Amino acid sequence: MISKEAANPLTALSPLNDQQLATLAQTAAELSPQQLAWISGYFWGLSQTPTAAAVAQATGDISLNAHSTPAPKVTLIYASQTGNAKGVAQEVATFLNQHNIENQVVAAGDYKGKNLAKETYVVLVASTHGEGEAPDDAVELYEFMQSKKAPKLEQLNYAVIGLGDSSYEFFCQTGKDFDAFFKRLGAKAFVPRIDCDVDYSADISTWQGQALEQIQQALTTSAQVVPLPISHSCAQAINYSKQNPFSASLNVQQKITGRNSSKDVRHIEIDLEGSGLRYEPGDSLGIWYQNDPELVSQLLSTLGLDGETLVDVDGETLSLATALQHHYEITAANPLFVTKYAELSQSKRLLKLITNKDKLRQYAAETQIV
Repeated sequence: MISKEAANPLTALSPLNDQQLATLAQTAAELSPQQLAWISGYFWGLSQTPTAAAVAQATGDISLNAHSTPAPKVTLIYASQTGNAKGVAQEVATFLNQHNIENQVVAAGDYKGKNLAKETYVVLVASTHGEGEAPDDAVELYEFMQSKKAPKLEQLNYAVIGLGDSSYEFFCQTGKDFDAFFKRLGAKAFVPRIDCDVDYSADISTWQGQALEQIQQALTTSAQVVPLPISHSCAQAINYSKQNPFSASLNVQQKITGRNSSKDVRHIEIDLEGSGLRYEPGDSLGIWYQNDPELVSQLLSTLGLDGETLVDVDGETLSLATALQHHYEITAANPLFVTKYAELSQSKRLLKLITNKDKLRQYAAETQIV
């Protein structure tokens, strides 16, 4: 006679007990295929290293007290079109790790909306695409939170970081929308939403301090859970960002379209050795450029300004010429620039123009700064 347990070969051969199997099955049911694939590799890697207890004893990085009350975990969800939101989420994760606060970073496209009902702290970092639209990987979550399937979220403490460009009409619209969705579902903002412009480094630093204060208050009644040690290469990869780029060498740059083709497509190989970075499909490549010195001189001459005048740029004292060449966009006008210049110059023609958004956008698109 065969028992029910023996009838299932997976259960019979498993080194896990019934409770562990049930926990594993429940967790797996909530994960996407991509997350399951990652976990399979992660667990395999753990199996090739010393036991968790040995690692904890050797490094002092992990608390294995099974009776301690876990601290609130912060889930960082990023909705990114070009990678900026992902970079900000990773930057915040690094900051939380430095303060021994458990967290996880997940793409909006890999996150199941129903899991919001199980979260305590969520930080959503969202860029805005097109005419105020959510990034492609966030559309499913965006629509879910507006649907009847969305759960009540009275237990949830949330924060929203919106990324955008104030020269566009729908500035940080996706972040504003997600903020409204959270409020409608009963969630509480533990810090106010911030809408970040193109240069957002200082805003993120200020926000991190405010968020940390609120989260640490919740930790006063909970035991802190320190994250698992991160490999050296992973830690380095997180530290490189738009504000702290890795200087790589260009090994190969070859045109791969025909001589008579109207398109110019290039095969490029970049040496990332020593960075811990891996360039993968879906990643975006940023090019840091300098403005033409002649254009800087022309702008200064037109405005009657001295290029040697000292100005403050993010806490650093620079000459006006250096600031214009290395830190500001002076090659194309935008609605915000036209608006600010109209207010500064008090030009009657421009002041009238900026009252009409359609004409303002058209004028900015067709007009150079100099």
